[in-house]
Amino acid sequence: MPQSIIILIAVIATAGLIALVAFIIYRVLRPRLKEEKPSDEQILQDEMNRVLQDVEDPETAKQISDYKQDE
Repeated sequence: MPQSIIILIAVIATAGLIALVAFIIYRVLRPRLKEEKPSDEQILQDEMNRVLQDVEDPETAKQISDYKQDE
């Protein structure tokens, strides 16, 4: 009976050691988790720049400018 308990403890210790080594390797090999992510404002600005286009027609640009001034 005591021999089976020693084997059980050895198996649990081995599993714990494997889990500890796996956790350490995960933390060392995954520094990308700490990379700086863009803010919501930066994402919004990038998306607005991608979607909106400059007005090339001078007459239309003048109308838009006049409309903005009227508000």
